[in-house]
Amino acid sequence: MKTSISLALATAMSLALASTAFAAPPTKTGTTAKGSVLTDAKGMTLYTFDKDSEGKSGCNGPCATNWPVLKADAGDKAEGGYTIISRDDGSRQWAYKGKPLYTFAKDQKAGDITGDGFLDGAWHLAQP
Repeated sequence: MKTSISLALATAMSLALASTAFAAPPTKTGTTAKGSVLTDAKGMTLYTFDKDSEGKSGCNGPCATNWPVLKADAGDKAEGGYTIISRDDGSRQWAYKGKPLYTFAKDQKAGDITGDGFLDGAWHLAQP
């Protein structure tokens, strides 16, 4: 009987700890010709935009077609340096240290950094 109770308590504690475990961050770290960068789950380079203000994207409409946002799903929660912002269209976007994150449509494969410096230097590699 005592063993059953101990086993039940151990199982309950394991489940409680598992439910409070940290979720994986929304980005990964990749290596490019310019060093370490944040990437999406597919390894595509992430960028930040100088025309964004803290917690607000300045890239909407056609801009967001060329610079797809790193989308946050409804169940995602902000953690660590990562926050979630609301976009003009009502969708949610990941930000790192207050800066919204984007990929670049012209990057073809993991490690490409063709968007760095684009638009007179307004686009930058997102760095860890």
